[in-house]
Amino acid sequence: MSASKSPFVQSIPVEKIQYDDRGLVPAIVQDYLDGTVLMMAWMNQESLQKTLETGETWFWSRSRQAFWNKGATSGHIQKVKAIRYDCDSDALLVTVEQIGDVACHTGERSCFHQVKGEVTAPPADTLSQVFGVICDRRDNPSEGSYTRKLLDGGDNKILKKIGEEAAEVVMACKDDDADAIAGEAADLLYHTLVALAYHKVDIKAVYRKLQERRR
Repeated sequence: MSASKSPFVQSIPVEKIQYDDRGLVPAIVQDYLDGTVLMMAWMNQESLQKTLETGETWFWSRSRQAFWNKGATSGHIQKVKAIRYDCDSDALLVTVEQIGDVACHTGERSCFHQVKGEVTAPPADTLSQVFGVICDRRDNPSEGSYTRKLLDGGDNKILKKIGEEAAEVVMACKDDDADAIAGEAADLLYHTLVALAYHKVDIKAVYRKLQERRR
């Protein structure tokens, strides 16, 4: 197995995790880019060690009484970015890069995709949620939608609004008005998201660029 270790991941004290009477600890898996909760599965000390050694998630199946490497069959593996444990050391939070953007065996992005029996997108960060709405307006036109009018206006209309909103941010900053700065920045971000949707650039591509700069 190929190693893809992170110094942060390696710092997890496997032996200090508080496993239950079955030797298991719940592991919540979260997308490292937009915070979407992808799934929950169980780890024991050995599967956690395998996860640390390989840089991919390994879990313990209670029904099969066997280890399983997430995505080994489907190809939807999870590359581990970090592992955290809670204040009682009895639950894990595993942040990952989800290959294929599918974590659930049903084909949905997240196992947490049901609300009152209906399939719905799992919550992510606010920008991603707004971007999802914008993309829905693009793909499913809604009469009277301001977003749809922008998209129908194409680059000329969208870019003009970005320019106007950027100038508004500058003026709010010059006035040192915190509430106005927040409002104008929100307007600028929204219109930028419309431009991304118009050109079919996924917001996660932007997040990846930011992650690269963060390093």
